[in-house]
Amino acid sequence: MAKRKIIKIDEKKCNGCSLCIPNCPEGALQIIDGKARLISDLFCDGLGACIGHCPEGAINIEEREAEKYDEKKVMQNIVKQGKNVIIAHLEHLKEHGETKFLNQALEVLKEKGIKNPLTEKAYAHKHAGGPSGCPGTKIVDLRGKETKKGGVTPSGVSQLENWPVQIKLVPAFAPYLDNSDLLIAADCTSFAYAGFQDDLLKGKILLVGCPKLDDAEYYKNKFTEIFKTNNIKSVTCAHMEVPCCFGLLNIVQEALAASGKNIPFTDVNIGIKGDRK
Repeated sequence: MAKRKIIKIDEKKCNGCSLCIPNCPEGALQIIDGKARLISDLFCDGLGACIGHCPEGAINIEEREAEKYDEKKVMQNIVKQGKNVIIAHLEHLKEHGETKFLNQALEVLKEKGIKNPLTEKAYAHKHAGGPSGCPGTKIVDLRGKETKKGGVTPSGVSQLENWPVQIKLVPAFAPYLDNSDLLIAADCTSFAYAGFQDDLLKGKILLVGCPKLDDAEYYKNKFTEIFKTNNIKSVTCAHMEVPCCFGLLNIVQEALAASGKNIPFTDVNIGIKGDRK
């Protein structure tokens, strides 16, 4: 077993209300002896769809030794629960940018002769505005926001052009990625560099993450897909001067090479004292 993110339930806080159960289409939770229980590591993807539905705040994400999540085994349970549960699960994976698991789920549907419900006309029309799950992961294009006048954002106003911004939450198909100038920034750069908003972020679509705390291979695959799927006009990688943060630079460069595209690239190195190297 390897360490990975997985849910943790505080039994003292849990009152057994069961509101988390329908919001875990993977089937990882059950009410046993009056408490919500994680019945199998194999079924928990660690993305936390259940968290926002717990009124007691009893569910959190932790990183621990756990069995590897198995999408194909999860889908065996999900297809038994009908079309609406299949849709909920596929949406969940899509909203979190879990392309690998989404493709595995679609493979299972194909093997069972079940059509992908996300491609059906009724679903596509209903969800044309973007994902409908957790409000915090809803795709929002902030370009052309009302604070702009004549295409110029006044000083002191946020330069943010998109939401969400976390690498794991931005799907590769997000509409604001196409024809964009992309800023991929290590989390700490926005705190260390006073000119982050006006000097780096202005006019760019933002993706942020931490190469030390997150999965480097996941980042590489995600960036490669983004570069392949969209017409990216330029890529700027902002990272801190500390050695571990240079990992982000390597990841982005490897993804650019893997994409097979020749995209203009800029490396920005920020010192821990806030200076731009």
